[in-house]
Amino acid sequence: MILESVFGVSLVLNVSLDTKVPIPKKSVAWSQLSVVERQVKLLPLIARATDCILRGIVADPRTRADLRPDEINDLIANSLRACARPLRALVETHDSLYGPGSGEAFLLGPYLDVLPAAVVRQVKMRHPAR
Repeated sequence: MILESVFGVSLVLNVSLDTKVPIPKKSVAWSQLSVVERQVKLLPLIARATDCILRGIVADPRTRADLRPDEINDLIANSLRACARPLRALVETHDSLYGPGSGEAFLLGPYLDVLPAAVVRQVKMRHPAR
């Protein structure tokens, strides 16, 4: 069930991120930046994207503190379309910092791997049990 939800989320992300917005021509010379400099540029975008997703989830009437994994994945998938801009900014910045194609790989891999746990933790803090 989780695998199907994650696959569905990846499909939604691909559609949501294809907004026909031109990619800026000016990119950072990623090979010249230190790891810390890259993190300083990327972490605020990760926070913005995650906050956007969390706002959508917390506003959803189905949200409660004891969500099952499949419910969490559904709520995440439902909130992605509204968060296309911050997610696209994250992907584009990651590409400019780590090389072309790295942003989508990051988003669909490590980011989505930890997002459900982050959502559960934040939902429990922001949306106590009823």
